[in-house]
Formats: sequence, structure tokens, C-alpha cells
Amino acid sequence: MHPPASTDDYVNGVLNGDRRLLSKTITVIESALGRHKDMARAILNQLLPHTGKAVRLGITGVPGVGKSTFIESLGMALINKGHKVAVLAVDPSSTRSGGSIMADKTRMEQLSVQADAFIRPSPSGGTLGGVARKTRETMLACEAAGFDVMIVETVGVGQSETAVASMVDFFLVLMLAGAGDELQGIKKGVLELADAITITKADGDNVAKAKQAARAYASALHLLSPASANWSPPVLTCSALSQDGIDDVWQTVLDHRARMQASGEFDIKRRGQALDWLQALLDEGLRERFMRHPEIVRHLPRCQRAVARGETSPTVAAGELLFFLDNPKSP
Repeated sequence: MHPPASTDDYVNGVLNGDRRLLSKTITVIESALGRHKDMARAILNQLLPHTGKAVRLGITGVPGVGKSTFIESLGMALINKGHKVAVLAVDPSSTRSGGSIMADKTRMEQLSVQADAFIRPSPSGGTLGGVARKTRETMLACEAAGFDVMIVETVGVGQSETAVASMVDFFLVLMLAGAGDELQGIKKGVLELADAITITKADGDNVAKAKQAARAYASALHLLSPASANWSPPVLTCSALSQDGIDDVWQTVLDHRARMQASGEFDIKRRGQALDWLQALLDEGLRERFMRHPEIVRHLPRCQRAVARGETSPTVAAGELLFFLDNPKSP
């Protein structure tokens, strides 16, 4: 069968829950081709009224925490409750290493074959901003297709947590017990982003260690100012293998959503996310246009060589290049 030729074909396919057309729509969204960018904008504009109602859950975790197992366990539990779950990933390292989400997908053997689940890796967008932008747009496409729970996974490090936190309603940090100092291996900034912390692998001989770790993190969180006056991040324990605590994690997500909606903070946060997205798009678009500017293309290599040789300072070179934007015909 030939691929859809029109924007309406993609839009109708997504709205009808056609998984094949949803995948093709996301491929268009991810494409760097100019004609695909124009089509993606038209598609998303028509899909937008059908988005926004899903629960958006961001998940991060230290290496070895069992993130894939946890996501599969949570995803299966949600499907059994009648939800449709999409798992997306933000991976700024994908341009260098290929990322890990495809390996995650093979490990999520149960979830990946469910009709009510959809697992999609992030594109290798070159920069974190590019990856995050396409993840946002993919999330909207999945919501329009009827998926009511978005799990956005960060498989990178550093700024990827901030990027994910800026596009979700609830940010969950997974931690591991019994690995030495419980507060090592995670930055204060990530703790400040957390709406909840969950200690994984709380089963067998590890239950006592998990509870001890939970107490340590609870004490650490008390030293931080909560992001919301209406919510104090709890510390939970769970076992993805035995399913113990998985329902408690989901109930925490729902309790947070209900409290945020009741206070009006939920709508404020969603509006803030939309404005952050707009700013990110402007920043990205300005950079792309700048790098394509004929005078920049002409003079950038010379300025780079001069800076590398120490013949001019980066400040002077940047000023010269930026000057061309206002004076394109200047020598």
C-alpha cells in the first residue's frame, strides 16, 4: 500500500487509532526534510484540539535501577485497568551511541506486544532541544490517537531530566537501595524536580534496605523547598517483579493530578509548558536560520580559524557574525 499522500490521510488515520498511520505520522514529525516539516505542522495543528487530556508521566532513574522493568510493570498494570499507554524517550546521547531505547523495547517483551501500548524511541535530533521538541510533538500525536497515559522516559543524563520535567505533569525519580551511600549518584537538581521518588527492587532480602533508603531520601527531601505549595513529594518503595507498590505509585500520580487540578496549578503548569515550548521553538528556529544565512555561511569558517589561532577573541568574532544579521551587505 502506498503511503498517505495528504495531511488529512495522516490526521484521520491518527484520530481513528490506526497504529501504522500513527507510526508514519511520527516519522514525518521526526523528518528533517522541509516538505515534511510543513506537513508535520499542518498535521499537528489539526490534531491539537484532540490532545491534552492524557496523564503525562516523566520517569528517570540511576543506572541499574530497573527502569525498563518498572515501566513494563506499570504499563501492564495500567492496561489491565483499561488505559492505553504510550512510552516515549528523550535521549540526547542517541546521535553518538544510538541510545538504549531499542534495547529497552526488546526487554519490554510483554508491553511491546500489547494492542493498547505503543513504544517509540526518540529521534537523534542532534541537540537535546531538537529531541525534546520532537518528543513533545510525538506525545501530542499519541494523545490524539487515543493513548491516555504518556510515559516519557529520560535515558540520557544531565539536562535531559529538566527537558522531560518541562513537558510532563508528574516527574518520577527511580532510585536503587543497597548501593552504598543512598544520596550518591543523583544530583540535587533532579531531587528538586521530583514529584515522587520510588525505591525499586524492594523484594526478598532487599525490602529492609529499600525502606532504609526511603527514609534517607525522605529526610533529604525535607531539606529542599517543594516545587509546589500544594504537594510534598513522597518516597515510595516498589517491586516491579512482584507488582508490590506499583498501584501505590499510580495512585500517587492520580492524587497529585487531583490536587493540582483542584488548586488551579495544573492549568497554570500546562500553560507554562506551552510557553516554554514556544520559546524552545523560537530558539531552535533562530539558530537554524542564523546558520543558513549566506553571510554567516561565508564568514563563519574564517572567524572559527581566527579564534582557533588566537588571532581574535570569541566575543569579537561573535559580534562580527551577529552584525551581518542587521547589515547583510556589510563587508
